[in-house]
Amino acid sequence: MISNIDLSIVVVSWNVKKLLRECLKSIFVRENKLNIEVIVVDNASHDGSVEMIKNEFPAIDLIPNTHNLGFAAANNQGILKSQGRYILVLNPDTVIVKDALNKMIDFMEKNYQIGIAGCKHLNPDWTVQPSVRRLPDFLPIFFIFTKLAKIFPNLPPIYYYLAKDFNYKITQPIDQVAGSFFMIRREALDEIGLFDENFFIWFEEVDLCKRANDAGWQVWYYAGAEIIHYGGQSFAQQLAIKKQRQFFKSAWYYFIKHGFYNSR
Repeated sequence: MISNIDLSIVVVSWNVKKLLRECLKSIFVRENKLNIEVIVVDNASHDGSVEMIKNEFPAIDLIPNTHNLGFAAANNQGILKSQGRYILVLNPDTVIVKDALNKMIDFMEKNYQIGIAGCKHLNPDWTVQPSVRRLPDFLPIFFIFTKLAKIFPNLPPIYYYLAKDFNYKITQPIDQVAGSFFMIRREALDEIGLFDENFFIWFEEVDLCKRANDAGWQVWYYAGAEIIHYGGQSFAQQLAIKKQRQFFKSAWYYFIKHGFYNSR
């Protein structure tokens, strides 16, 4: 059976009720000509997020988890329930600007070779927020983990990995786009599979971009659609040492899976 849903939006949320509300409002205000479905996977929030969704957005398909499954596993829960021709993995700390969803779908429809695409991210003050990177080798990740990247931010490996030379005014292919707005073509996902649930958080979208590229699908940044991204609000609630440990664990698993110096 062929679905008539254009876009399935999957939002994984954890204790960000106020931001989640604004995110969901922006989706329904801006859907326009699209036939969409919205699936929210709540990772055991204790701030009233589940009750807010039930009361204010009854049409949303809500999956309330009893414990925090992590970003990859929770997104897979939503994706498995989705029916759209395209799936948008969207962070709850984002706001859709104008007709970004329509523009993204139009862009993907005109470029079948694109399996994954991201859009322009803006800070709350409307300045451009970096949202693309190149696939990592071990050295830049080591610099980030050891905090050397903060002391020497323009070291060549860091500069290259963080794509500091990237022109956000131009629509173009790139190795990876941010998981905060991560649009996937259904056919690409059927071929390469879901997020790898061995990643609790971090590097799961890098891994999916890598697998898409390896399968012959392109990953693109589209400059014509915009969102506001508040950035890392859920994970900001974790202690710094826990975040650092999780970052290293995810990075290590990525390199074991794809190679330390042969990620591209």
